[in-house]
Amino acid sequence: MKEIRLLSTSAILGYGFPEASLQAGMARDPHIIGVDGGSVDPGPHYLGAGVPFCSTMAIKRDLRLMLRAAIGAGIPLMIGTSGGAGGDPHLDLTAQLVRDIAAEEGLHFRMALIRAEPPRAELQRRLAAGRIHPLSNQPALSSDVLDRASRVVAMMGPEPFMEALDNGAQVILAGRASDPAPWAAAAIRAQLPPAPAWYAGKMLECGATPSIPKGHDCLLVTVREDGVECEPMNPIRRCTPLSIANHSLHENSSPIHHIEPGGMLDTSDCRFDALSDRAVRISGMRWTPASQYTVKLEGVEMAGYRSISICGTRDPLLIARLPLFLEEVRGIVREKAQAFGAAPESYTLTIRTYGLDGVMGAREPVRDVAGHEVGFVIEVIADTQEIAAAVLGIARTNMLHTDFPGRLCREGNMAFPFSPSDIPVGPVYRFSIYHVLELDDPREIFPISYEEV
Repeated sequence: MKEIRLLSTSAILGYGFPEASLQAGMARDPHIIGVDGGSVDPGPHYLGAGVPFCSTMAIKRDLRLMLRAAIGAGIPLMIGTSGGAGGDPHLDLTAQLVRDIAAEEGLHFRMALIRAEPPRAELQRRLAAGRIHPLSNQPALSSDVLDRASRVVAMMGPEPFMEALDNGAQVILAGRASDPAPWAAAAIRAQLPPAPAWYAGKMLECGATPSIPKGHDCLLVTVREDGVECEPMNPIRRCTPLSIANHSLHENSSPIHHIEPGGMLDTSDCRFDALSDRAVRISGMRWTPASQYTVKLEGVEMAGYRSISICGTRDPLLIARLPLFLEEVRGIVREKAQAFGAAPESYTLTIRTYGLDGVMGAREPVRDVAGHEVGFVIEVIADTQEIAAAVLGIARTNMLHTDFPGRLCREGNMAFPFSPSDIPVGPVYRFSIYHVLELDDPREIFPISYEEV
């Protein structure tokens, strides 16, 4: 029976993996090695700022091991959402690291770069043509919002990866891509059905996360016409029917219907069979092609500048009246900030209270503080960094010194772990575009360039 063996090294490039696991995976003669390069999970900052959320030291370490393995075995290496967010600067950074490693290691290969940051004028043209639509609970996209965006990426499907493989690329670095897309591309190109191909991608996109105990490690998936087999390469981990079924639920609004570029993966009739105490076979998945091919657009815009301060208290009298205390602090900040020209509409003050509702905020059902100490993250987002710093200084001072009934301490009533206590964070971004774009050709907005490295 026809099959393709796919080796994923980790959940994200830069998260790390044991070298022994990679060696064990390579001993199984995989046809392709790869890793997901990023995610939208860390929020909008990395897309807007054009920086990775893993350190370049960690990314380079993982890349070096993977390049040695792939080039040594003569198999392709594929990475989607390069650099964390998949914009042009993220792709360019990853490509330069690959070039540096190749020079250091004496490696030679053909490399493809697939870009995913469409020209703004092209997106405006498609918006005017009615080809961009909002995702659930999003407003319709306006031309002004598109203009304001700091960066917009499109999430490619498998077709650009397949084209790069067809053109002889051994190392393929892509901008923003659907997490399973590189793996689905490899399997579909090998003439295997799209249903197991996409399901394999769902498993491989997070490395050995479908195994237990969870960890950043290598996973080998074998794709056949009638299903897929999953096995972790580290002997301390094992895939079980439950761990695989659990992982297949993640990152989707539906537990069984997974929308991807070009169609929907339906897992409602999947069967999970243990092949051993470490490997699982999954079958019964179905693929329904979409009537219109679409890709998701992700865009961010500047929301201001942030400054933060971190402190904590274990004063039982203050904790007992905490909501009133914080409201008094907010009132003092409003009054004093306005006195030096910071109008209330020019900034937002947020005090996150860890030990009360720091995680869930207003949705926290437990409203009484039960602990003996409480931590605070004081955050100000303002039109300028100067205003953010000024307002934060007032907030921090009054968190420290605002009086309350029964107070015994006549000096500062907060503990600050850092000096300086006020930390300028810099530009703040927010998601402004979360829409889908109709395409006539799945490759039309994802240009590919090739080079001999």
